[in-house]
Amino acid sequence: MPASYAYLGPEGTFTEAALRTLPEAATRELIPYVSVQSALDAVRGGEAEAAFVPIENSVEGGITTTLDELVAGAPLMIYREVLLSITFALLVRPGTKLSEIKTVSAHPAAQPQVRNWLKKNLPDAHWESAASNADAARLVQEGQYDAAFAGEFAAALYGLEALETGIHDAENAQTRFVLVGRPARPAAPTGADKTSVVLWQRDDHPGGLRDLLGEFATRGINLMLLQSRPTGAGIGNYCFCIDAEGHISDRRVAEALMGLKRICLEVRFLGSYPRADATEDEVRPPLRGTSDDEFVAASDWVARCQDGRF
Repeated sequence: MPASYAYLGPEGTFTEAALRTLPEAATRELIPYVSVQSALDAVRGGEAEAAFVPIENSVEGGITTTLDELVAGAPLMIYREVLLSITFALLVRPGTKLSEIKTVSAHPAAQPQVRNWLKKNLPDAHWESAASNADAARLVQEGQYDAAFAGEFAAALYGLEALETGIHDAENAQTRFVLVGRPARPAAPTGADKTSVVLWQRDDHPGGLRDLLGEFATRGINLMLLQSRPTGAGIGNYCFCIDAEGHISDRRVAEALMGLKRICLEVRFLGSYPRADATEDEVRPPLRGTSDDEFVAASDWVARCQDGRF
C-alpha cells in the first residue's frame, strides 16, 4: 500500500489545511484529487493508503456527497476526525474592485456560510459552484469568474489577493473532516470516542425510526449525528447515517449494534475513532444499567441462570 493520503483538492483547500494538522501527514505523500468520490475511490483501488474528506459542517450539517459515497460502494472505515474553524476570504485578481465583481464561485457547502454577506455586499453577483473552494480560486486566476470564496492562504497559490477577509455568517463555524481507509481493526478506545454506522430498515412502518433510535436510548448512548439519505430505490426509501458516542468495544455500544443488526435489513459499520474535541464519553443518569460493569454483571447473571446457579 503506497504511503500516501488522497484529499479533496486542488492545493489550497480547507481540506488540505485540516489534513496538515495530523502528525502522520508529515510522513505521507499528500495527493490532491478533484472530488470526494475520486479521493475515496483511490483508497478502494489501492492507489492511496487513506483519504481525507469533509463530512459535516456546523451550518448545513452533513456533507451529502461524502455521506453518499460512504453509504454506497465497497466498504470503507473512518479512522480519525479533525475539526477546523472556517472563515472565508474573497479572492480576486490583483486590482479588482468590489464594484467590478459580477460572478463569484466556491464549493456548494460554502454558500450557506456566506449567504448573508453576499446578499449585503454583492447582491447582484451570480453564484457558480466549483468542485472545491481552491478550484474556484483557480478558475478566478484563469479569468472564468471574478471572485472566489476560499481560505486566505489560497491567495498566494493562485496569484490572487484577498479583497475581504474574515467572512462568515455564523460565529464559530466549523467543518469536520475524516480520515478514511480500508476496513481493519478499530484503534483501541480512548474514553472519548465516536462510532459511525449506516442503517437500512427492513420495511417502512409506523415507529420504524423510533425502533432504531431505541437501541441507543435504552443503553444511554447519545447520538451526535442523525441524517437520512435516499437509497435510490424510490421516493420514501431512506437509510440513516448515525454518529453515536462511545466505542464498539464498550459493552453498551456493542449491544446496541447487535440489537440493530437483529432488526435492520443492513448495518454498515463505519468505524470507532477518537473524537476531535476529546470530550469524554458519558453514561447519563438517570438511565441506570448502562455502564460496562453493569452489562458484564447482567451477562454473568444470564449465564448463571442458564447453568442453574441463580
